Amino acid sequence: MNFKILICSMALIVSMAHAQDQRPNILVILADDLGFADLGCYGSEIETPRLDALADQGLRFSQFYSTAKCHSSRVCLLSGLYCNQAGSAKLNRCTTIANVLGDAGYFTSMTGKWHLAKEPTDFGFQKYWGHLSG
Repeated sequence: MNFKILICSMALIVSMAHAQDQRPNILVILADDLGFADLGCYGSEIETPRLDALADQGLRFSQFYSTAKCHSSRVCLLSGLYCNQAGSAKLNRCTTIANVLGDAGYFTSMTGKWHLAKEPTDFGFQKYWGHLSG
């Protein structure tokens, strides 16, 4: 009897571990001064093989708009706000994508230029490495 319980318990643990592996990895890349036509996956003559490989295996935005300032584009991407709503004060009152993903059990990390108020760890990122100012 104990052997059957052990086997059932192990099968349950293995199936739970396998189910956790089914969640997709999420990587968001936001680059300053990069147009959509600058990447090979969007038809550019410039070779970007690593980014193209990521794009082939993932989701690509085709209807995403940014503002002239990188600050508001970051707020929009993190919060889901429209450009005319974006600002540092707005981000303080929002739930960010990092908060939502963290609550769903994802590990969230931000690397690079932040250029927003406070610190990334104040907005749901568990780890941060980069440059805080613009």
